Amino acid sequence: MIEVTSANEAIQLEEKYGAHNYHPLPVVLHRGEGVFLWDVEGKRYYDFLSAYSAVNQGHCHPRIIRALTEQAGELTLTSRAFYNDKLGLAEKLICETFGYQKALFMNSGAEANETAIKLARKWGYTQKRIPDNQAVIVAAKKNFHGRTTTIISASTDPTARAGFGPFMPGFDIIDYDNVQAIEKALANPNVCGLWLEPIQGEAGVYVPKEGYLKEAERLCRKHNVLLMMDEIQTGIARTGRMLASDHEGVRADILILGKALSGGVLPVSCVLADDTIMLVIHPGEHGSTFGGNPLAAAVCMESLQVVKDEHLAERAEKLGIIFRSRMNLLVAKSERVKLVRGKGLLNAIVINDTPESDTAWQICLKFAENGLLAKPTHGNIIRLAPPLVITEEQIHECCDIIERSILG
Repeated sequence: MIEVTSANEAIQLEEKYGAHNYHPLPVVLHRGEGVFLWDVEGKRYYDFLSAYSAVNQGHCHPRIIRALTEQAGELTLTSRAFYNDKLGLAEKLICETFGYQKALFMNSGAEANETAIKLARKWGYTQKRIPDNQAVIVAAKKNFHGRTTTIISASTDPTARAGFGPFMPGFDIIDYDNVQAIEKALANPNVCGLWLEPIQGEAGVYVPKEGYLKEAERLCRKHNVLLMMDEIQTGIARTGRMLASDHEGVRADILILGKALSGGVLPVSCVLADDTIMLVIHPGEHGSTFGGNPLAAAVCMESLQVVKDEHLAERAEKLGIIFRSRMNLLVAKSERVKLVRGKGLLNAIVINDTPESDTAWQICLKFAENGLLAKPTHGNIIRLAPPLVITEEQIHECCDIIERSILG
């Protein structure tokens, strides 16, 4: 097998042959285990991004890797032209875990959100009797649901949108964390869905006020609108509950999951809903060659079971409190840190600077120098989200690194 001989070679190869659609930190990673990553030179780092919460169970969890390799030796892909002996088991487990009647497996998070859009629209036409081609989905400003052309039509991020129009109609974009805005938007009888993240992760781990999600749920019931909850980043124990919406006891009509469904091993996403919603889609109207493949199904089942068996939601809740307590002490010590926010082990520190500044980027470079990997979002916000298998001792060690890097 051909291998790179240095970090510089790996970076140059990507620069020359790869599309320039990402701006990575200059670290070339080679191996991962649990909460740790190693670069090609052998330096070890704490991972405080977790592949945007895709590796909640830790890197290369042995149980998940075993499920992957055992299934890979038996059957990987059949397409949905035939049944396979793993998909039904995975559908049963995920439906029972989250309390829904039906599951539709896809691959990427963007595919799952596209699926949710189609479900909501089809339900709107067939069940709510919205006139053809008049369905509206209400979305929130500063959302991040993916980067397909349909999804960016509901985005307010100029980086995601600029140069990619024309955009798809049928979206009404309102302020996040604003109950009055929801009430006004849902009064439109052509609204079929309200599309929200329970915490806006990409926007900088923006946590709405207590009660916002519960009011959103109530207003959806009042106006006969589907509550579409994107828990791709916030779900699977990340915030101290299996779902972030569980903090307020909210049940979405359409639940959208991805990322940690596979423990970071391969792309798996899923949309969950009850029969009255899911069964509006009939054979031939939606699908994916790889969606629901037996390899993904086997990995998904083991990934979910690891979360339950290792009590990762409870761990995230406990360690998140400790982490924010330590970070709030840092706010008092440093003028560079404006505030800390988050739930569970999905947190962010806001750097007291403008989004145009490179201060947060420079701090992340210092983190890497001191053995911890994180990445800025929206310029002056650093998201901090380690694998949920991290220990209390390791949390304190990482807080020491963060403090030393910022104060040093």
